[in-house]
Amino acid sequence: MTDIVIPPLPQGALDNFSEEVRPCIERLIAHTPERHDLSVHPQSKLAAVLVLLYEQAGELRVLLTTRSKALRTHAGQTALPGGRLDDVDKNLINTAYREAHEEVALPLESPHIHTIGVLEPFISLHRIVVTPVLAILTHPSVLNQLRASENPTLARSEALAEQGTENWPYDSELYNTSDSATYGNVIYRMHRLRTSASPVKGLTADILIKTAQIAFQQDTVYERYAPQQLQTFAEMSRFVVALNA
Repeated sequence: MTDIVIPPLPQGALDNFSEEVRPCIERLIAHTPERHDLSVHPQSKLAAVLVLLYEQAGELRVLLTTRSKALRTHAGQTALPGGRLDDVDKNLINTAYREAHEEVALPLESPHIHTIGVLEPFISLHRIVVTPVLAILTHPSVLNQLRASENPTLARSEALAEQGTENWPYDSELYNTSDSATYGNVIYRMHRLRTSASPVKGLTADILIKTAQIAFQQDTVYERYAPQQLQTFAEMSRFVVALNA
């Protein structure tokens, strides 16, 4: 697997974004995450997800999919397209795009889709090391070609899942959280965000929260981490490597 290299954006790639949204994209482009040696983790534990951002009606949106309830893992969950590194992938960027193509028929070659960066990896509850790949869609007509449900994360302006139902059984209107012990009794704060389908939660919520913090240059209005929760990838990586030893 070769190292990740982000190609420069074509000239004028941001021209279709509004004056309100363009600075958010520029902040994500300027973001330089710390580099980590992922070779300390087995290749079978490496994965990537695609955070595909686009503008609609003056708002920055993200492409999400609702997983089939027949799947063995994360059944029925709303998630970012993505999956594990495959032998055919040159790097984790290829993984993210290949998985998005397989899951939602996102074109592998499109003049309207551009990679703008990556985030620091996250480690899932199943100890999968997940690298979020950031990309922009400069022409939303591409979405019309997709075969999976698009689920933007705008809240009150969207037709949300009915409160008190299976998809949002919580008393709070838009946001819910709980703390629990995971592998090795590490404390983890589960964030849940209300959508028009099943909640965005867990790793997907963590990635979207981090993306929004960078894009909008704002911190969360709620406590992001549980007391004593490991907060950085470096801390989590050392812990998981020791746990697997």
